[in-house]
Amino acid sequence: MTIQRFEDLRVWQKAQDLAVQVYNTFNRINDFGFRDQITRASISVSNNIAEGFNRSSNADFKRFLYFALGSNSEVRSMLYLSRRLEYTDKDKSEKLIDCTNEVSKMLYAFIKSMK
Repeated sequence: MTIQRFEDLRVWQKAQDLAVQVYNTFNRINDFGFRDQITRASISVSNNIAEGFNRSSNADFKRFLYFALGSNSEVRSMLYLSRRLEYTDKDKSEKLIDCTNEVSKMLYAFIKSMK
């Protein structure tokens, strides 16, 4: 079965779920700079997957998957910071960090399958 649309990629779906969770977690914090940075990074994960999907070659697609990995790592780093700044409690930050780890594993596996 060949995937015809990026919407069918499980990794894209999981990245979208992550973005929604990040938005719901940080939409009420008053630190606009932090909130803006973490939400933009979370959106960038699924957007890079989508953008890369419609590129003309697997090499271009892989490049965008690596961009998605970078954005995902940025989200994870900010989640650790959110805990230290007490923007999230331990349980919530760990749940979100686990989600970023799962997205990373999915992205790495996808990239490896394209080689």
